[in-house]
Amino acid sequence: MGRGDVLVRVGAGLFAIGLVAAVVVLVPYLAGRSGEPPVGLDLLMLLLPGGFGVALLGLLLGARDH
Repeated sequence: MGRGDVLVRVGAGLFAIGLVAAVVVLVPYLAGRSGEPPVGLDLLMLLLPGGFGVALLGLLLGARDH
């Protein structure tokens, strides 16, 4: 297991955490409940693009090794 594979797995995990946070924030909003979500959930949603970037970097490094 190379460096790229590890980055892909870590990136996928971060992306999944960000996706869950996005669902937790958006479902009450779409249900019509108005209220500010906690700042922690907003910060966790930042893991979504960050995890995507880490996974993409892992894919590029993995392709470069082969």
